[in-house]
Amino acid sequence: MKRYNVAIIGATGLVGSTFLKVLNEREFPIKQLFLFASCKSSGKKINYNNQVYTVEELTKDSFKNRKIDIALFSAGGETSQTYAPIAKENGVIVIDNSSAWRMEEEVPLVVPEVNPKDVFSHHGIIANPNCSTIQCVLPLKILHDNYGIKRIVYSTYQAVSGSGMAGLNDLKDNKTDKYPYPIQGNCLPHIDAFDDNGYTKEEVKMIEETKKILHDANLKITATTVRVPVKYGHCVSINVELYKPFDLKEIFLLFKDKEGIMLYDDVKNNVYPMPIIAEGKDEVYVGRIRRDFSLENGLNLFVVSDNIRKGAATNAVQIAEILIKE
Repeated sequence: MKRYNVAIIGATGLVGSTFLKVLNEREFPIKQLFLFASCKSSGKKINYNNQVYTVEELTKDSFKNRKIDIALFSAGGETSQTYAPIAKENGVIVIDNSSAWRMEEEVPLVVPEVNPKDVFSHHGIIANPNCSTIQCVLPLKILHDNYGIKRIVYSTYQAVSGSGMAGLNDLKDNKTDKYPYPIQGNCLPHIDAFDDNGYTKEEVKMIEETKKILHDANLKITATTVRVPVKYGHCVSINVELYKPFDLKEIFLLFKDKEGIMLYDDVKNNVYPMPIIAEGKDEVYVGRIRRDFSLENGLNLFVVSDNIRKGAATNAVQIAEILIKE
């Protein structure tokens, strides 16, 4: 089996450490592993697969003469904008977890169960979508292919781990270091910065990324994103208006046994998706499937996924797996 030189950018962060966990779990064929972070984390020791690695400070020379094949980036948009092109110039294929490259026309935005072929249109950089977008497009792709989608309404309930360790610390310590208000016992309808039109950047990400991944610029989509006092696991209530009539039993059958989806819907026995069910898993849990009787061909779904695993690290590793298979 061929093995690959892999770099992790942001190796000491929440997603970076999960990259390592997922790579090990999925037995990704690594020849050499390089770990990079900011100067504050330089020198830290990390154990991976019974071998101790030293974290290096990320610099403009980090990719020179290393023959790195794939770099998984999760160190923020500014870092990605600065260093992803440098990695690319040194022959590295970058899989970036930030929002820096997602909407660039020449950069594919990929969820492997949805648009795997888009991986091969890359020019050295592949973007990992927003965590909430990833979990939504798995069931939406199935609906889009079978019935056509006219309109989508997203309402999210997003865990604090989406803000990294700073968000987890605000919840644990009842601080406001990350958020403008306490998150303990509270919900904040405010994720990322507000645009002049009143939408947050997180809401715009979900809208535009969904269109790009599903290859449908004409989709009508709106979103409201909310931070909730949960550690791990984003929840999204999705209201969909379809073009074609549907049978509810057929919807259940379409979702059953689909790659990446766990159909979790038996309300008579209180079976429905929740963060405590999805935490630590890679599947996207789909439930509360029911008609929206207020409009023709309307459907409601409740979708939950671990935002650090499938919403970030696992999705990136799955992209890398597609690359090496070819």
